[in-house]
Amino acid sequence: MNLMRIGRYCAGILIVIMMGAGLGQGQAPADGSSSYKPQFSGDPARSGSEAQALAYMRTLLRAQREYKKRHGKYADSLAALAGTGSFTKRLAQSTDRGDYTVSFRVHKDGFVLTMTPHQMDGEHRSFYAEDDMIIHADDQKAADGDSPKVK
Repeated sequence: MNLMRIGRYCAGILIVIMMGAGLGQGQAPADGSSSYKPQFSGDPARSGSEAQALAYMRTLLRAQREYKKRHGKYADSLAALAGTGSFTKRLAQSTDRGDYTVSFRVHKDGFVLTMTPHQMDGEHRSFYAEDDMIIHADDQKAADGDSPKVK
């Protein structure tokens, strides 16, 4: 009888220890650093949200390059770009991209693309690109052509 009670007691302690160990696994590091793991060698993203924003920008920039080869000019809207390369109608439908908002503006001979985070912080920089296809980032203000280039 005493052995059964001791066995249950030990099993209870073991369960509590295992649950405690499992709780710590999903938490961010105590030093405040990001738990983001780069998706490829040289990945410039600081978070999953930035990785998604940069992936959207690269997809749109590749589609614009392809569109210009076919039509001799850049697409004048996201809807016009849909179906070019990997840029789908779904990508063109909304300017809300998770933690970011897309802005796409055309001018006489090109375009400007920005990705603005809903909240700017160390893991959510703003991004900027134009028809030179170079992505710029800034963690202090809205990115522009003078902001540091994303590597």
